[in-house]
Amino acid sequence: MECSLSQIHEAISAYCPDRECIVWKDRRLTYRDVTDRSRRLANLLRSRGLGAVKDRAGLSGWESGQDHVALYLYNGNEYLEGMLGALKARTVPFNVNYRYVEEELVYLFRDAGARAVIYHASLAPTLAKVLPQLRGIELLLQVNDEPGQALLPGAIEYEAALAASSGEAPDVVCSPDDLYMLYTGGTTGMPKGVLWRQSDIYFAALGGSLPGIGEQQSMDSVLSMAIRGTRTLPAAPFMHGAAHWAAFNAMNNGGTVVLQSDSKGLDPDDVWSTVERERAEAMLIVGDAFARPLVDQLDRRTYDLSSLALLVSGGAVLNVGLKEALLEKLPGTMILDNIGSSEAGSQAVNVSAKGGDISTGSFTPQPGSCVLNSDFSGVLAAGSNEIGWFARAGRVPLGYLGDRAKTEKTFPVIDGVRYAVPGDRARALAGGLVEVLGRDSVTINSGGEKIFAEEVEQALKHHGAVYDVVVVGRASERWGQEVVAIVSLRKGIAVGAGELLEEAARHLARYKLPKAVLFRDEIVRSPAGKADYRWAKQQAELG
Repeated sequence: MECSLSQIHEAISAYCPDRECIVWKDRRLTYRDVTDRSRRLANLLRSRGLGAVKDRAGLSGWESGQDHVALYLYNGNEYLEGMLGALKARTVPFNVNYRYVEEELVYLFRDAGARAVIYHASLAPTLAKVLPQLRGIELLLQVNDEPGQALLPGAIEYEAALAASSGEAPDVVCSPDDLYMLYTGGTTGMPKGVLWRQSDIYFAALGGSLPGIGEQQSMDSVLSMAIRGTRTLPAAPFMHGAAHWAAFNAMNNGGTVVLQSDSKGLDPDDVWSTVERERAEAMLIVGDAFARPLVDQLDRRTYDLSSLALLVSGGAVLNVGLKEALLEKLPGTMILDNIGSSEAGSQAVNVSAKGGDISTGSFTPQPGSCVLNSDFSGVLAAGSNEIGWFARAGRVPLGYLGDRAKTEKTFPVIDGVRYAVPGDRARALAGGLVEVLGRDSVTINSGGEKIFAEEVEQALKHHGAVYDVVVVGRASERWGQEVVAIVSLRKGIAVGAGELLEEAARHLARYKLPKAVLFRDEIVRSPAGKADYRWAKQQAELG
C-alpha cells in the first residue's frame, strides 16, 4: 500500500468523526473538528498560491518541488493542525526551534525557503527582527497565545483566518510522493532538512508498521486498527521529531492526542496530573532529561496513574537507574526505549517491565535495520562483535534539502541497496541484537582509542548524586583528545570528582574515564532534552 498522510487522516476521520482527536486545556477537538480546521488552513494556503510546483519524478533526492510552511510554535492543537493543513494543501510543513536566536532563525528560514509562517504571538517580537532579512514569505498566521500582542505587519490572526476560509476538502489530489520534512536538531552542526516521501515516513515512523505484523496492506486494515484508539500524551515539544511522531502514531491509528497544559516548559506535576485526569494510556518522553524530574515528582506527590500502560522514550538515552525507578513507581507500565533519528525513522527498541531484565544499550532492530561495517562495504553478521555503523534499508529518506554531497554520504548505495546511515556507531551482537554506542560526531579519540561520550555519561549517572551530565573531548598534547565530563549535581548534595570517577570505574575501562570533571549548576539542553554538545565543548575549553 502506498498513501499520503492526508489520505490516512481523512480516512480515519470519516471512520470515527466524533472521537476526540486532540485534547488540550479546555479544548476537546474531535476528528471532525480537526478535519474541518485543517481543511480550512489548507484552503487558505491554496488561496495564496502555495502548493506543489514541480512533479516529484523530475527531481533529485535533495530537491523539493513544493512550497514550505514554517511551524514556529509551542505545543498545542495549532501545531498538529498546521502540519495536517499544510500536508492537505500539498505544501511541506517544517519544524522551527522556538529557542533559536535571530541569526539561527534567518539561517533556517533561508535554508528551507519558507513561503509561510505559522507562529505564536509570544514569538512575534523575535520573528519581527528576522522578517526584514527574508524574501518570499507569502503568508503570516499569528496564533494568539499572548493577549495584547499586536499582529505583525501583514499578518492574519489564526482563528479569524480559519473562520474566513472554506471547510470543504481542498481541490487537490495528494500523492504518496508528497514530502514530509524534518529539520535535525543542530546540536553538533547546522540543522539540515531531511526529505521523506510521505508514504515512506508513514511506514518508517508514523504508525504504518505494526510490531509482529509489518506494514499495513490496505486502508481496510488501517481502519480495523482504529476501532478503539489509544490516548497518548507526547510530553516533549512537537518541534522535536519524537514528539510529533508519537502524536501522528496516535492519530494514524484512531487515537487521541492529549497535551499537558504548560507548553513552554516541563512541569512534572502538570504532566502527571494530565495523565491522571485524561486517563492517558501511553506517554512519550525524551531520555534522562525528562525522566529525572518526573521520577522526582512521584516522590513528592501521589497520582492515580493506573491507566498508563506504556512509557516510550525516544531521541536520547534513558539510563538503567531511571528505568528501575520508573518501573518501581509505575508497576503496571512497560517502558519502550526507542532508537531512531530524523534520517532513519524508528530503528530499534528495548523493552523493560517490572520483574524482567532491565538494560540500556542493547536493542532489537526493526525490519530493515542492520549494522554496516566501518568501510561501508557490507553488512556485519550477527555476533561479529565488530564496531560498525547503525543503518537502515528500505523505507528511508530521499535526502537533505539542497545538499547533494551530504545526501550521497548519509544515504549510500551498497550492492544495489540504498541505506540511511545517520551516524550512530553500533555492534552486531549474537541473537540479532544491536548494541548502540552513540553518535560518531561526539566520539572522542584519546590515545588511539575511540571513546563514546554516551557510554561515559551513563557510567557517571550510576552515582546517585549526579542529576545530569554531558561528556565531550578537548584537545590534549599527550592524548590528542581527553575526556571531559560536565556534571550537574542533585541539589543539596556535594561530592568530589574522585568519588564520581570511582563509581564510573566500576562500569568502564580506566582509559575511558574523564581526565577532568567540571561542575555546573545546570546542563544546557534543547527543549526536547537533547544535549547541546557545542555548549559542552565551550565549557570544556573554559575549564
